[in-house]
Formats: sequence, C-alpha cells, structure tokens
Amino acid sequence: MKKINFGLLLFILLTGTSCISSKKMIYLQGVDSLANPAQVIQQDYELRIKPDDQLYIMVSSKEPELLAPFANTQILGSSTSGGGTNIQETTGVQVDKNGKIDVPVLGEIQAAGLTRLQLADEIKKRLEEGQYIKAPAVSVRIKGLKISVMGEVSNPGVHEMAGDRITLLEALSMAGDLTPTAKRTNILVLREEEGKRHTYTVDLTSGRDVLESPCYYLQQNDVVYVEPNKSINVKGSSALSYLGAGASIISVLASIVSLIVVLSK
Repeated sequence: MKKINFGLLLFILLTGTSCISSKKMIYLQGVDSLANPAQVIQQDYELRIKPDDQLYIMVSSKEPELLAPFANTQILGSSTSGGGTNIQETTGVQVDKNGKIDVPVLGEIQAAGLTRLQLADEIKKRLEEGQYIKAPAVSVRIKGLKISVMGEVSNPGVHEMAGDRITLLEALSMAGDLTPTAKRTNILVLREEEGKRHTYTVDLTSGRDVLESPCYYLQQNDVVYVEPNKSINVKGSSALSYLGAGASIISVLASIVSLIVVLSK
C-alpha cells in the first residue's frame, strides 16, 4: 500500500511541476477560443507621423519645368523615366517638436498625427490649389523606422521596421525570440504619443491579452523590454542561470527524498 501511495504521490508531484512549467512557457494560450467568430483585423495600424520623424517627400510631374520652384538645397535632383515623368526627392524633412514640417514654396504644414497617405494628399491638394503643378503625384515615406527590443531576448538591440505594419510578435521574432530565462507574462512596451509617455504590459501566454492589446501593432520608436524571471538576478550571467535551474532541480529532488523517507517508515 505504501508503494502504491508513494507512486501516486510521485506521479502527482512530477506532473504538477510539468504543468506549471508549460503554462509559464507556452505562448498564446486560449487563442483557439477567439477563432469563432473570426476576429476582425484592425485597419488603423498605419503609422502616424510624430515629432522628430524624418520624412522623404517625393513629387513627380509630367511637366518637369513645373518642379523648378521647389529646387533648393534639399533637392537631390531629378530623374526622367520612360514616360517622361520628372521626380524630385528631398534628402529628408524633419518634423519639428510642434509636429510641423517646412515644405519649399508651400511653407509650414502640420504633419504630426497624420498618416503618410494623409500628408501626401494634403501636399498634393496645396500644389493643385496654388496651381504650382498640374496633376502632381506625391508620396511620403518615414525614414529610419525602428524599434528597440531589450532584455531577455537572443538578439537585443535596435531593429529596423520594413513597413508600416509590424506586430509585437514579429518584433520579438526579429530579436531571436525570448530566452529560457525570460518572464513571458509581463512584456513591457514603452511608447510616446501626443507628448506623453505610455507604458503597456502584455502577457504572451494569453492569446486574448496579446491579440487585444493596444500595442499588438507597434509604432516607430517603441521600446520593448523583456524582464528576466526569478531564476536569475543579473542579465547575461549564465552562472546564475545554471544556479537557478540547479536550485529548482535540487528542490524537486529534496521533496522526493522527503516523501520516500516518510513513506518508508
């Protein structure tokens, strides 16, 4: 009877330890419950221009002479395509602390808070209303889009964004995923919006928490921080990592030995 009880207790101890470990390590738990009905994907993920952003503004026209008034020290030059379209691109327009840009001839334009397409439409409208260029084509790009991923990831550092849409999961993948010593239930995202600094926390083990988070779609200059779990105290100390893991194993073994001693009496 004692042998049966011992086996049963040992099984509960080991399976209980395994379950706790899995729940702390597996991402997006419960996400299957969100599949029916299917979630509607947000359509407002396009980045908003912020103060201190660097913008590329490109204006093209089939009448090259109309672009002459916009030639200044910021203009790189013009190129002619097979269709005769002349294009001029600035080296970069800085968005000032008030969210405005200074465009040649057009003057100041409020850019912060607008998307790239909205700013391009505003510049195009002013060009047409002022009769500077007939049927202009305007495009805007944000230069040097980046996010920072710090802490318990395989490849921490500053990572460039390839487009307007990047998710928190993609950013962590770019950083090589979380290390085994990372705390997956409290990912911190720092974001500056409208002159204020906001902080968000995300539990990667919860599918609902990840997919419904306001920082599921990241923005330029966001900072993602992954803190270590309790098994280590100092970032980058492999000795402490092994020590923490060893301590956990010793604790389990000690519990098993104690059970053996009690049940053998």
